[in-house]
Amino acid sequence: MDGAICVELNARERADFSIEDCRDQLARILSSADFRATDREHRFLSYVVDETLAGRSDRIKAYSIAVEVFERDASFDPQADPIVRIAAGHLRRSLERYYLTAGQADPILIDIPKGGYVATFSPRDTASPATEEPASATASKLLRPRPLSKPRLIAAVAMLAAAAIVLVIWSYSFRLSPSKPEIPRLLVEWFDDMDGSDKSAALARGLTQEVISQLSKFRDIVVIQPFGQMGPDVRYVVAGSVDMSADAFRFRVRMFNRADGSVLWAHSYDGTTTVPDLLKVQADIAANVATSLAQAYGAVFEAGAKRVVPDAPDDRAAYFCTLSYYSYRAGFDPETLPSVRSCLEKAVERFPGYATAWALLSLIYIDEVRFHYPFDPVRSASLMNRAHSAARRAVELEPTNVRALQAQMLALYFKGEIDAAMRVGRRGMTINPNDTVFLGEYGYRLALAGNWAEGCPLVAEARERNPGPLAYYEVGMAMCAYFSGDIQQAVMWIKKANVPGNALYRLIAAAIFAEGGFVADAERERAWLVEHEPGLVTNVRKETLLRFGHSEDAKIFLDSLKKAGLEFSD
Repeated sequence: MDGAICVELNARERADFSIEDCRDQLARILSSADFRATDREHRFLSYVVDETLAGRSDRIKAYSIAVEVFERDASFDPQADPIVRIAAGHLRRSLERYYLTAGQADPILIDIPKGGYVATFSPRDTASPATEEPASATASKLLRPRPLSKPRLIAAVAMLAAAAIVLVIWSYSFRLSPSKPEIPRLLVEWFDDMDGSDKSAALARGLTQEVISQLSKFRDIVVIQPFGQMGPDVRYVVAGSVDMSADAFRFRVRMFNRADGSVLWAHSYDGTTTVPDLLKVQADIAANVATSLAQAYGAVFEAGAKRVVPDAPDDRAAYFCTLSYYSYRAGFDPETLPSVRSCLEKAVERFPGYATAWALLSLIYIDEVRFHYPFDPVRSASLMNRAHSAARRAVELEPTNVRALQAQMLALYFKGEIDAAMRVGRRGMTINPNDTVFLGEYGYRLALAGNWAEGCPLVAEARERNPGPLAYYEVGMAMCAYFSGDIQQAVMWIKKANVPGNALYRLIAAAIFAEGGFVADAERERAWLVEHEPGLVTNVRKETLLRFGHSEDAKIFLDSLKKAGLEFSD
């Protein structure tokens, strides 16, 4: 069959290309650095090309690809498992990118048209343009620069060479001392239109752009748009598909590891296609996807946490420091705080332009003030100044970094500048209302500042949407119920929270149990506090006033602590 013409197999047109020419084209694609596909997609392309060239195109089905390429067993059901269809979509886009870059001058175009998996081969028009120029070309010639004389040409080349050397040196030094460490890079593929109609194509494209927009609000990832520069450092890919009926659609979306194709997160969303609702539904779905993937305890965080290794390179270790901060906050383990603080201090020293690390360092300093007892006015004032300075640095580096704004909001709050803190909080909510960590912290500050009606629903929403430190939000919900007068609900929430190693949890539990008449429970909390945190008990008034922005709320809380049997001076 070597003498056959490969394009005749499926294009019904003749060209001077043999089977070997087509195999050479396949090898050219597979060996190119611009063909950015996974190993499995390389095998996928090789399989469909080989089968097509061998005259077995009728055997190329989703089932055969799944069994032969993806090593699925004989029970594979293409209707229940869309892996082949998904991989085919990725492969088509990888081929498109290749032919737009390194493959622009290749003589043979290999494609896998939608609707099947059979490879097609077609000749590409690489002939030089006709010698006869159009009339418009005459005028354009007048605008072309005249050729340089030989001496001027040599000088120009020398200048260009010098500029290139400077650029290389600058680029090398930049790589040696980057301002930011390695952070996850996330490619969002164009979502597949499964119906092929204009309406479904527009919806798929609109969802792609909306998801990119919402993800881009999170500053701890780099979002790569379709057909953007996708280097080997792009670790995660978001892909999806849209199916439509007469008045509804289903959107399936997943995030997978680009290296091995393993699915790290997947979800389906349903919506209506009626014109008044479509844009809102589209925006809501995109916001949900972005939050699920990019929030502090989302899918990207989980995937990154599994990659943490000792003795990692500086750029990766700095990012791992941010992950260690969130792990510490999830458990509120005070013993891990010093190591996390040290890690973040080294990160900002190595990468002074890393805004998120500055923000988290500020938050660590704040935690040292509010979770260490007894209250030390001198040490606490010093730490709060450092926290405020680090937060200010983070905001200067990235004014739209919500973690930086969170640090600034808390630093201002604990310095007693409540109104300024609330202004920063409102700004952060405007920038990214889908960052549930910020949402919960802003709601908490609003509530403790006396605005319980506005703050408590935000705390409840954060608990509902964030898979991270639920106990933090549940203690907040207990406080909300306590100040609304619903003591039974407050007891339910404080029991659910259950973070026994945290002294503030114990303090709040003592107040709630005492107010609800749970004498034995209140006594248990009082005894624990006296034994483990006597400094907190002695200075409980100062600690309470540090946290409540409204003096009447502080008085109500202190009265409940007295009912629990805690003794402290007025």
